[in-house]
Amino acid sequence: MMTTFSLRALKLRSGESYRDEREIALEPITLGGQRYLPVPGKVGADFTVTRASTGTVFELRFTVRLHGPCYRCTGDAVVERTISAREYQAASPGEAEELQTPYVVDRRLDLSAWARDALVLELPDKILCRADCAGLCPECGLDLNVRPHEHDDVEPDPRWAALAQLRDRL
Repeated sequence: MMTTFSLRALKLRSGESYRDEREIALEPITLGGQRYLPVPGKVGADFTVTRASTGTVFELRFTVRLHGPCYRCTGDAVVERTISAREYQAASPGEAEELQTPYVVDRRLDLSAWARDALVLELPDKILCRADCAGLCPECGLDLNVRPHEHDDVEPDPRWAALAQLRDRL
């Protein structure tokens, strides 16, 4: 489900603004092959359209929580972000892509796509259950947050012995 706003009915003169609160539907987001769910699926957003002498400025502000797996331990992780986004659409953009917003098509503003993209840009590189998450043990796969441990040095596979001898000579 997508939330859009029709710009056809707005008759703003330069310097005038239209302000409203909108419910925006947010789709789940896939990052690094993992799925993150916005909770709730619809968020209340402050939405403003301001007419400037050369075009239109769109502003969007909302707070959202994403639920999904931790990057390190695959446990539950929650990220909350307050998003503040701004887009500009020139009255006569010509060929200049930077003077157009990709979210306006046929005088309709795609609020869902804009909100999703603004949210993704505000997310951390790695979504963690907590800042000091220890992750999973590379040897046995146990969660190191629940059961911290170390493994004794295991005797190397004898098939690698020739390479070990070569390494020792270098």
